[in-house]
Formats: sequence, C-alpha cells, structure tokens
Amino acid sequence: MKVSDHHRDDLPELMDEAVFEKQFKNLFGPLHAYAAALLKDQEAASEIVQTVFLKLWEKRENLQISTSLKAYLYKCVYHDCLNYLKHEKVKQKHLELNRQEIARGSSTVAAFSLEHKEIADRFANALGGLPDKCRTVFLLSRVEELRYKEIAERLGLSVKTVEAHMGKALKTLRVALAEFLPLLLMLWSYLF
Repeated sequence: MKVSDHHRDDLPELMDEAVFEKQFKNLFGPLHAYAAALLKDQEAASEIVQTVFLKLWEKRENLQISTSLKAYLYKCVYHDCLNYLKHEKVKQKHLELNRQEIARGSSTVAAFSLEHKEIADRFANALGGLPDKCRTVFLLSRVEELRYKEIAERLGLSVKTVEAHMGKALKTLRVALAEFLPLLLMLWSYLF
C-alpha cells in the first residue's frame, strides 16, 4: 500500500489480516450507521459497507490513501451510497414507465409488443456479445448513469479507455439494432 508520509502514522498496516479484521470490527458499526442514515435501508447499508471493506482488502497493495483510513472509508461509503441511490432512482424510473405503458392499455403498444420482445432479445444478445469490460462500461454509463471519469475511477481505467469501450459498445449495438431504428423512433415518439 502506498501512502503519503504525511498520513503514514494514521494508517494501520492493512497487509496483516488480523489488523484488517480489527479495523473492520471497529469501523463497521459507525460506517453502517452512516450508510443507513443516507439510505434509510439497513440491509443495503450493510451490503455497501461490506463491499467497501472487500474492495479495500482486494486493492490494499495498490491503494494510495492521502487521508486517514477512517476518512477514506467514510468517503468510499458516501460515494457508494450515492451510486446506490442513483441506481435505485433509475430502477424506479423504469418501473414508472412500465406502469404508465400498462395503464395506457393502448392498442399501439400491444401492436409493438412482439417487435419489442425481438428488439429486447437482439439488444440482450448484442450486449452479451460484448467483451466484459466493454459491457461493464456501457452498463455503468447507461444504467447507473455514471460519467466517464467516475467509471474510470471505479474500474481503474483511463478516461480514454472508457471512451474507447463506450464507442465500441455503441457501434456494436447500433449495428445489431439498425433494422429496428424506424420502429424505435416511432415508439419513442409515441411514448414521449
């Protein structure tokens, strides 16, 4: 673990499993309370804090922490909570759109249901055919609505690499869904 000399005394030697476990036991409760206050969800808070500690353990050899460990962990929990809330917001938005679509009960929507399934299948196949990193970058950008810089930080990539992955994903999806573009435009204008 690389640490600036300024804060060296504040950080335990996290390479030692016993020291790491001690830090986990000491900080889990306060971090969980913080996450639960942000999320209003005990279970999600627990998962986030556990994931933060897991990432810390997995990346302990390459981390560069310029603050105290406690401050670093609070910052990680805060950002992961914000990402979780963004993701939940996107899920709610999709649920609401589905509810609205069902509530309309329109024959136009019914007419598109078969095409919708075919488009969804084609999209899923194209997405599944992407390389793992490329697919991950696409989903973080489009589903979790993260900016390229945030994706780069999360995955340990450069912004240029994230841009390259997105370009490849979009090109692949454009080619896979090209025959459906007129239908998608018509459906889009109907729904919005």
